[in-house]
Amino acid sequence: MRPVRTAVLISVLAGSLLALPLQARAELPANPQVDYEGFVELAGRLGEYREGRRLGWQEFARRAQHDGAILLDARSESAFAAGHLDGAINLPLPDFTAERLAEVLGPDQGRPVYIYCNNNFADDRPPVVVKKVELALNIPTFINLVGYGYANVWELADVIRTDGPGVNWVSTAP
Repeated sequence: MRPVRTAVLISVLAGSLLALPLQARAELPANPQVDYEGFVELAGRLGEYREGRRLGWQEFARRAQHDGAILLDARSESAFAAGHLDGAINLPLPDFTAERLAEVLGPDQGRPVYIYCNNNFADDRPPVVVKKVELALNIPTFINLVGYGYANVWELADVIRTDGPGVNWVSTAP
């Protein structure tokens, strides 16, 4: 085979191989129960709103103790049991459904909900190991709560220590 033909053949084969994943993706059926574009749109719409709902530790702690307020920890059950802010209730993010949220948070979707995650703690050791910043649990927790109709969500903005001033950290692990 001549060098030009070989180069053309290699180019055609490489182009065909690269196109396979695109063709395979185009043939996948749509899943009406997954809406990535809708999630991206919701997250984008909530960016500015979320910024206005972040509180420093002192204000966050004061408000979270008000009658009717909920202090929600959306980390795993094991991380919650190993340590959490005193007064927090646990509902892991993967367990969020409209029914489960109503069961745990109650029927009043206007009730204030205060959230925090691993990335609010400077300890960086179990049970609050710092996560990749753009994947911090506060972000999907906030988006999910508002998406499910709980718009009165407040997020801890500060980085504190579990043994810091005014922090009541408790463990329920054996």
